[in-house]
Amino acid sequence: MINVLQLNRVPNQEDTPVEGARRVINGEERVYYDGYWIKAYKVPADTLEAKKRLIDALTRRLFNHTEHGLNIPGTRLAEARSTFEAETDPARRRVKGAMLAGALFNRAADIFRKLVELQACGIEILSDNPLMRECGRCLLEAMELGRNVLHRSGEEGIDELWGEPFRAFSIPLEDFYESRYIKIGQTMRDIDLIARCMITNLAQLPAFAGAESAITDLANAAKIKTETLRTDPDIFDVWAIMVTAGERLDNLTPHPVATDSEAVRHDTAEGLQLFRQGRDLIFYITRARTPMPKSTRDFVSRCEAYRTTGHAPLAFFRQD
Repeated sequence: MINVLQLNRVPNQEDTPVEGARRVINGEERVYYDGYWIKAYKVPADTLEAKKRLIDALTRRLFNHTEHGLNIPGTRLAEARSTFEAETDPARRRVKGAMLAGALFNRAADIFRKLVELQACGIEILSDNPLMRECGRCLLEAMELGRNVLHRSGEEGIDELWGEPFRAFSIPLEDFYESRYIKIGQTMRDIDLIARCMITNLAQLPAFAGAESAITDLANAAKIKTETLRTDPDIFDVWAIMVTAGERLDNLTPHPVATDSEAVRHDTAEGLQLFRQGRDLIFYITRARTPMPKSTRDFVSRCEAYRTTGHAPLAFFRQD
């Protein structure tokens, strides 16, 4: 049972709630993780129908953020497995393994749909039903295969996306949603980390003076987007605010800077590219609602190198 305490104000810095604490703040229920009060939503009843809708949504989300070409229908599972097992080239085998993982996810969703239809006809579906076990097996194998699949940026994989459908299948919905709040808190933490990095290493330079407000606006909008479900009526305003904040950062124009022979000369084109990469990274993790630790570490390193040397190591984000 979740206990919620009514408050009439936002807690201040002297309050030290435990992780997972619940409060009603300004009329909205919020849960505390990683230093953030995150908007909470009502958990649906723990039924097969609810789990089917959740797994469908998580599967769509997975295909939306990973490499192209993985959304293989469950009806082609045997074909996907055969071509994967026959492949000997390591690089191609990785891709075919990802395609097999996609087929396994879709097969699990197909099974769940049929189970829900049977339940709607009054047929009791127990947890030890052979089809339930097959569904779990498909999700588990897909999770194992998906660990080497890259995010669409080309930077890294997001293991969390591959594990979520299996967790949604195997644990109570209340526990699953609580685990999502933990990830949202971690995502908000990394949004702030990226923003602080951009402010410290880029916006403090004379060529980019005044950029701090645009960075802050994007970070604030991204944190609100991270906690807001797509089904929330506020999503129209939330998404529009975030997109326009990103456009403001994208349209940044550097100021002319007097040449000082003793100072580090910063390449403004590379600086603008770092702003765009930081914007892209914030969008990536916000939309996925989960951290991208490797990409974040690499971005911070590039920004720090730029501040000290005037140049940034190359990064290879793929643009969709």
